[in-house]
Amino acid sequence: MSKTTAREIPAEELARRLDAGDHVQLLDVRSPDSVAQGHITFGTGLDFHAIPGSQIERAPSPDALGVNPKQELFVVCGHGNSSRRAATLLRQRGLEAYSVTGGMAAWDAVYLPRHLSPTRTVEHVVQLDRVGKGALSYVLASDGDAVVVDPGRHLDRYEAVINEIGATPAAVIDTHMHADYMSGARAAAKRWGVPYFLHGEDARSPFDGADGRFDYQPLAAGDTIAFGRATLTAEHVPGHTLGSVALLAEQRLALTGDFLFVQSIGRPDLGGQGDAWARMLWRSLDAARRRWPRDLLVLPAHYSSELERLPDRSVGARLDVILATNPAAAMEDEAAFLQWVAEHDATPPEIYRTIKLANLGLLELSEEDAESAEAGPNQCAVGPG
Repeated sequence: MSKTTAREIPAEELARRLDAGDHVQLLDVRSPDSVAQGHITFGTGLDFHAIPGSQIERAPSPDALGVNPKQELFVVCGHGNSSRRAATLLRQRGLEAYSVTGGMAAWDAVYLPRHLSPTRTVEHVVQLDRVGKGALSYVLASDGDAVVVDPGRHLDRYEAVINEIGATPAAVIDTHMHADYMSGARAAAKRWGVPYFLHGEDARSPFDGADGRFDYQPLAAGDTIAFGRATLTAEHVPGHTLGSVALLAEQRLALTGDFLFVQSIGRPDLGGQGDAWARMLWRSLDAARRRWPRDLLVLPAHYSSELERLPDRSVGARLDVILATNPAAAMEDEAAFLQWVAEHDATPPEIYRTIKLANLGLLELSEEDAESAEAGPNQCAVGPG
């Protein structure tokens, strides 16, 4: 291949290099507004630059771009077209430039599976890290039965994991009705012929009470889901949504959804009832602190920074660590907690209402619209998560 012809790197390969800690020089050639709405922040070795494509064409030399001309350079845009042109131009100027295939649309669809330590009854605990969204979902398996929790819409990622571990789908669960991405749970339940579990409070719109248009198995506090030799127990933890649940396995693992993150908590304002839901969130947090064992491993549905990772690159923390380092979880006074939430208030993304209604089956989104609606990192935490 000619040195002046665009070369490409798949988004997943780029993600794996960043995940391995490689020093990666990345150039985003989208408009400043697009970059501000969301860009690649993944990995400890990322050297990020943002320069619109038009400026690259006008730059008198590579040195004027502020990048290291002696190091390979990966170029990203929205869908891989502008980056291909930019990479070709940069190669003509002597740089080892590669276009990221599919651009940010492909980046937002990258899932990196991480195999965590098993428990006595759960032989496989797989955390799927959707790096462009900071979204986490899970495959748990016991004696060949697999339960999928909080899946995104890219079902092939989960089927690949299930096949790898030699399991068969047994159930799909949403810990809450998501607002920042399209849930794949309903489609997965239909494709695999398994039940879909959701708390009943989240099966209707928080905006006007309209019932969702889908079938599900109601999941209430204290209910259990058995698979293989394992059991998940649901705890109702309202606050982020009315029907938020945490799923506990053996008092060893807690899949907390958007209730509790490593460094923050789920924002209570996405249903338009921030004050009331913040008080619910406080009560849920206070109850969890009193009931849950301190060595419980908390596995959330989101993260916001590299600081929330464990040494093996998974996202999670023991409850005692969270209570010592998470500012919201450490608060023992309700008034102080509510004030902290209010001080970190921010306007919810308008698109979250659309995504929530689509997940409820109350409106339809095309694949193209879903891709656009999901673009950018999650904004589900109170303050910096």
